[in-house]
Amino acid sequence: MAKKQATFALMQVVPYKDENKSKKEQVATMFNNISQRYDLLNHTLSMGIDILWRKKAIRLLKPHAPQAILDIATGTGDFAVEAARLQPEKIIGIDISEGMLAVGRQKIAKKGLSGMIELQLGDSENLAFPDNNFDAVIVAFGVRNFENLQQGLAEMYRVLRPGGHVVIIEFSKPRRFPVKQLYNAYFKYILPRIGRAVSKDQAAYEYLPESVAAFPDGEAFLDILTNIGYKQTKWFPLTFGISSIYMAGK
Repeated sequence: MAKKQATFALMQVVPYKDENKSKKEQVATMFNNISQRYDLLNHTLSMGIDILWRKKAIRLLKPHAPQAILDIATGTGDFAVEAARLQPEKIIGIDISEGMLAVGRQKIAKKGLSGMIELQLGDSENLAFPDNNFDAVIVAFGVRNFENLQQGLAEMYRVLRPGGHVVIIEFSKPRRFPVKQLYNAYFKYILPRIGRAVSKDQAAYEYLPESVAAFPDGEAFLDILTNIGYKQTKWFPLTFGISSIYMAGK
């Protein structure tokens, strides 16, 4: 396990390679830069499949009926909005990008969910919540952006109540022909060009495939969760392996 963690540390990638700032600072800047176009690009570039992934992830939580939910790296709040279908008492979403949160607050207000969902500026690796505070912790496409993956996952574990569950959606690396080849071509050549043209941030959609390539997906990620202390870890590959849902308990 120590070998896997060390390998991951060597593969750290950042959006703006010429800037002398931490990954956390660069990721915040990147999402602030693209926040106004993020939803349009996100759903268009994924052809709407990301919406179905979120729905499936929330269905996994339904039997557990969580009442207090924390949405890590909430961005514009799409996962929090989907989690509202569970009718919990409260959902708190945190993110390091105020630009993304501003868009999310407008979205939540339009949907009439402001009484249930609260978005806060916060650091996923240093959560401002007490131990054993949430029935569920959810993350969609955020953990690969952590500056310190193990610390972020450990913080999620700390604030999760015993018997609670964590559900994580993250991009994966397809292994089978021809999906692997088509996926790599799309991620490396087509997606960055479209993202750059629409968002006007050249680095943001070049960072996406680089961060996915560096992320320890599949069984390697389950190993990290288990090493931190999570139990009953499960992995659900989605859409030919281009994304995955991970679920674990405390």
